[in-house]
Amino acid sequence: MDPRKPLDGFASSVMVVLCVIWGVQQVAIKSAAADITPLLQVALRSGIAGLAVLILLLVRQRKVPFSADNLGPGLLVGLLFSIEFMFVAEGLRFTTAAHMAVFLYTAPIFAALGLHFLVPEERLSGLQWSGVGVTFLGVMVAFLFGGHASNSPQASNMLLGDFFGLLAGAFWGMTTLVVRRSKLSSGSATMTLFYQLAGAFVLLGGLALLTGQTQFRLTPVSVSSMLFQTLVVTFASYLAWFSLMRRYHASRLGILSFMTPVFGILAGVVFLHEPLKVNFILGAMLIMLGILTVSADSILRQWVARRRR
Repeated sequence: MDPRKPLDGFASSVMVVLCVIWGVQQVAIKSAAADITPLLQVALRSGIAGLAVLILLLVRQRKVPFSADNLGPGLLVGLLFSIEFMFVAEGLRFTTAAHMAVFLYTAPIFAALGLHFLVPEERLSGLQWSGVGVTFLGVMVAFLFGGHASNSPQASNMLLGDFFGLLAGAFWGMTTLVVRRSKLSSGSATMTLFYQLAGAFVLLGGLALLTGQTQFRLTPVSVSSMLFQTLVVTFASYLAWFSLMRRYHASRLGILSFMTPVFGILAGVVFLHEPLKVNFILGAMLIMLGILTVSADSILRQWVARRRR
């Protein structure tokens, strides 16, 4: 019997807070990019937060709970998480925080497609396939008409940044699949987070050194951004997310995460004064509508199945 339970008021409230945090994180990275390169930001925040998670593990369990069951999946999620944020960091060098927020959070669609082929009972219905189609249409609209229709180098770079955001969403979706389809789904959420942060620190830190992206200047903006990213985003919010995934149905949590791009767009406009084109807004709305359709239909089918039983 599935130990996970339906959403309640507590989980819904926590998810709203998490969506605000995740929506703002792209703005935090972008705002400090002139002082600390985005790749180095992600590596440093992962290393510091990873150390905090390790201390938490030692305090709670008196040991780090490595095992043969979780080591393989743990190393894999660490790799996928690193690749995801490599694309986020590199993408933010070229595109806006608002664009990154939208393309990154196509992750639920990639996760749903993966589950369709890996888990027979989670195959996509006709309505869900229509949601995938709407999302794809939204991506095309946002890509082709999202504010970079000119042939200038800046427009070309922005398209590259948007594409990196989409790739980051794909790797986030793969990370979710590995967590859900391995021993990590029933293990320690803290341990899962440690694998991801340790992997990001080692791999992205090494990549920053190899590519010369090591610029680091201490300024009020860079310090406040790194504190927010490390303590709030990377440590607290991710730990809360994995804890929720262990206690509640992932599909129900996923349907609430569609709010994140909205907060990301608003944060980019308010804090970074990023311009928004009508066509990009239309594309973003189609993407969120598609994600909502896929998630809502999954929840409805599960509810009907339980009622029949």
